Amino acid sequence: MPCSAITLSLATICAVVSVALLAIAFGTDNWQYIKVDRIDIEKSLSRSDISPSEFENSGFYRTRTKGLFRVCYPESKPKGEQLHLSPVETYCQYIDYHIFNEESDTSQFTEDEMVRLHMARSMIALFIVSFFFVFVAFWTGVVGCWRRSPGNIAFTAILMLLACLFAAGGMGLWHGVEYYEEEKLKTEPWKASWDQLLRDNTAVMYDWSYFIAWIGVGWALISALLFSGASVCLRSEREREDAKNMAYLMPVYPQKQQYPSYGYGYPGPYHFGSQYGPYNNY
Repeated sequence: MPCSAITLSLATICAVVSVALLAIAFGTDNWQYIKVDRIDIEKSLSRSDISPSEFENSGFYRTRTKGLFRVCYPESKPKGEQLHLSPVETYCQYIDYHIFNEESDTSQFTEDEMVRLHMARSMIALFIVSFFFVFVAFWTGVVGCWRRSPGNIAFTAILMLLACLFAAGGMGLWHGVEYYEEEKLKTEPWKASWDQLLRDNTAVMYDWSYFIAWIGVGWALISALLFSGASVCLRSEREREDAKNMAYLMPVYPQKQQYPSYGYGYPGPYHFGSQYGPYNNY
């Protein structure tokens, strides 16, 4: 089997796995798992600045998962939050990026809050652009496989590489947003503004959506490398086919037979005497 067929098959499989993992991570709400020990907080509630109503109504005192678009409460839901049912039957609230909400006002945000907001918006935009590159790469890959065109396959490799880079950029911005929310921002509702009792009894861990997002980025890179290798294989196979075809198409010219002239203008045979006329020897 030609190497181009093998590498194209592997590249296509890697691309499908990559886009599936990135799409699952993009749409699910398990990037972070925030575990809150409500029992220990409730035991020390009287010695803290946390009021009982705040403890019951605020979502900060509930175990939750956080994604790119929603914060969900898989164990118990806070009473004072506006929640909706997600597709997986979990009570969630949307993360406000202040884009489509006309009532939101960002004029009172601090400089750090605006940096965090712009990074969060750019993160979503980079993931969307990454999916766009994968969509275009699908069509260029189909055309390249149909025509067995090294140029189309090389362009597909470039598109998959761009998809990988943009997705990796989105992951980097996600970490930037996480850093600002946990370390830089000192105002509510960010972590630095929480009561010390809440911070001591809250554990933040990366969840499975985060991990499969990075795995999807890695598979996109592998797919780009395999498409590049398939392009090289197709080009070398085409060159070998062209060389074979040229061997069959080379014209063959007949060679002219050379005769010795011995100084005369006409080819022999030559006779010393004539067999005609009166000069016959007989």
